[in-house]
Amino acid sequence: MERRIRLLGIFLMVLFLGLFVQLNRIQFLDASSLANAPGNSRNITTQFSQNRGAILTADGAVVADTVKSTDVYKYQRQYPNGPLYADISGYDSILYGKDGIEAYYNSYLTPHSVTPNSLSSLLNPTTAPDNVTLTISSKLQSVAASALGKLRGAVIAIDPSTGAILAMYSNPSYNPNLLSSHSGTTETKAWNSYIKDPSQPMLARAYRRRYPPGSTFKIVTSSAVYDHNPSLAVKSYPHVSSIALPDTTNRLHNYAYEVCGGQIGILLAVSCDTGFGQIGLDLGASSLASEAKSFGFNQTPPLDLYGVASATFPSAASFSTRLPTLAYSAIGQYDVAATPLEMALATAGIANHGVIMAPHLMSEITGPQANVVKKYQNHPWLVATSAATAAKVTSLMEGVVRFGTAGGIAIPGVAIAAKTGTAQLNLLASNQSSPNGNDNWMVAFAPANHPTIAVAVVVPAQPGMSSNSTGAQYAGPVVKAMLSAAVNTSSVVGG
Repeated sequence: MERRIRLLGIFLMVLFLGLFVQLNRIQFLDASSLANAPGNSRNITTQFSQNRGAILTADGAVVADTVKSTDVYKYQRQYPNGPLYADISGYDSILYGKDGIEAYYNSYLTPHSVTPNSLSSLLNPTTAPDNVTLTISSKLQSVAASALGKLRGAVIAIDPSTGAILAMYSNPSYNPNLLSSHSGTTETKAWNSYIKDPSQPMLARAYRRRYPPGSTFKIVTSSAVYDHNPSLAVKSYPHVSSIALPDTTNRLHNYAYEVCGGQIGILLAVSCDTGFGQIGLDLGASSLASEAKSFGFNQTPPLDLYGVASATFPSAASFSTRLPTLAYSAIGQYDVAATPLEMALATAGIANHGVIMAPHLMSEITGPQANVVKKYQNHPWLVATSAATAAKVTSLMEGVVRFGTAGGIAIPGVAIAAKTGTAQLNLLASNQSSPNGNDNWMVAFAPANHPTIAVAVVVPAQPGMSSNSTGAQYAGPVVKAMLSAAVNTSSVVGG
């Protein structure tokens, strides 16, 4: 009997010890993960009862802030111009989490311990959020939305010398206020509506959607000529409407079967596909693939947002079994794809003497006493090409405006460098059943001799658009509006 009592005692002690260890593990080791679990209603109540920091543009416009609420949560997140900045701000949702700047800089926007600066604050510690100031110009952002109007597409503007994003807008957009509501019914209804909408308003086309860049890619091909085989710059290509391709009976035709030819300056100005297709074949796969990589293709731009898509260009080795497609890749077709962000960066690289600066949206983060907590330090992302090559490509791009396909964006007294692009969807490798139609592009920077802004605009094929659409027709007016607004402003805000 005594032995049984001892064994029972030992068992109870072991059981008690196990419970003690488990309770302490939950209390100390698992406390943080349990508190932050998505399904923890207590954590959700705490999170949405905090005074979250503001998100501001470079010129002081409110992108997101917090006001007091009268419901179970103490504070309500609001977006005064929600759809205008949705691609940038993202949302802060009880049901669907966070996106955009709200997600990327959440640790700063969420209240945290404030460093004491007096005896009083030391004895009475407080928590407060930081505010995030963006590089975005509210003026340029509004111009982007107004110029694009009802067209589906994306606009992105960059300061070439710093990498600061001056404007970034996609249409259609969405209203983040509906996703940041304290009503689960409202959030669910809005979310379901957005994700079922065939126009994909939550896509963030500027940095998450790839399109065939079409002839805007010819600025990369032109750079490859000067970097890898300068003799091609003085070669005169025949005036034809189509060229034969190697190892196939297929031919590469000019847009609308036009006849064109000559040296590279004329070829770029009139966007001659046969000339640039032959240039691609003359350069070879290795040179063209190498140049594309130098400009950021097959790499993810280090933009301070989650979900940034990388541009794609085929590997040099892949052309060994499909050489004809090299001609199409040289003109930004077939299996070449880029985000508007990537094409804006490539354009900014030409504008900035061959150096692509790291793109960024955050200018600075300030604390509750307006003290600077963090300031973005501008730095290069890639050296795309030499300053000499960049200068030569700039000159070619100026010709596109002076006597080529981008003449419509000319601004009196302002030198502009640009390139149009009309990507024919029936030439896509991944979708041979694609309907007729074009994705319409333009890239540009100004002033050409001292650039303060580089712009990329894409207006993809969409209902109601002619199958004969062009980049000059649809993207051109948007680019002109952006450049006009920028060069007519004494100083373009940014960071």
